[in-house]
Amino acid sequence: MKYKDWLKDWLEHYVKPTVKDKTYTRYAEVVRLHLIPALGDYELSDLKPIVLQRYVTELTQSGNLKTGKGLSANSVNGILIVIRGSLTTAHNIGLTDELVVGKIKRPRNEEKAVECFAVSEQKQIEQAVFADKRDKMIGVVLCLYTGLRLGELLALEWTDVDLSRGELTVSKSCHDGKDENGNYCRITGAPKTNSSKRTIPIPKQLIPHLREVKKRSICDHVIANGSKPVTVRSYQRSFDLLQQKIKIPHHGFHALRHTFATRAIECGMDVKSLSEILGHKDPTITLKRYVHSLMEHKREYMNRLGKML
Repeated sequence: MKYKDWLKDWLEHYVKPTVKDKTYTRYAEVVRLHLIPALGDYELSDLKPIVLQRYVTELTQSGNLKTGKGLSANSVNGILIVIRGSLTTAHNIGLTDELVVGKIKRPRNEEKAVECFAVSEQKQIEQAVFADKRDKMIGVVLCLYTGLRLGELLALEWTDVDLSRGELTVSKSCHDGKDENGNYCRITGAPKTNSSKRTIPIPKQLIPHLREVKKRSICDHVIANGSKPVTVRSYQRSFDLLQQKIKIPHHGFHALRHTFATRAIECGMDVKSLSEILGHKDPTITLKRYVHSLMEHKREYMNRLGKML
């Protein structure tokens, strides 16, 4: 059986019924763009460890389909997750005699630096949002003070927000995808993990602004263009343009979440409380990601001071 034929069966019968739509879409894209063109014509029995290891090397050297340059270790490992899943299932149901995926040497994942906005930049962002006439931009400040992920923010409905109690509930998330006809659309489902389902207090200073937005709203969703909810890609673009307008160094939307976490630690919030607000599975994730990053920032600052001696 050729690998490309098995990949199609695996996606349809083993992946699609068992994972979230977003995960299935990501796996299907890896199969279509990477695996079928590079490995699809191999028989399953011919996918030996050396063949797969050579493919890993190829990805690290020239795997970027847009630039022709190498992919990052994180991107390569994302592709290897799909290879591992497909070949492990093939072995488990008797299509291959040898389980080869455990013999592949994976590139070491790179710990991404936590990007966040400086306090002065954060103030500029807040001022720009409150000066903006579009109610949808309130979501930027909401993320700065709650740590919401973008998908969680855009899935938020007014029924999830209790302004009298000053809290919001995260019970779903959304992402951009394609419908049965291949057209781009919003897809809403469960949040990232079970621990992502949580209730978050809203800073009291934000509540009057949210009340005003709610009075004018004609949509069930908190972040909307008139009567329609906003797509992920559209909101990312709006945030990019806002940064250009106020002329600050560009960061992705997720930097708002990182900024919230960094400010929370600077203000003395304990790691366990912060972990629960962020929806992390384990406080050690929060500890590793943000406390370590904050210490590096402090060390860099102290080193700069040392040069003045």
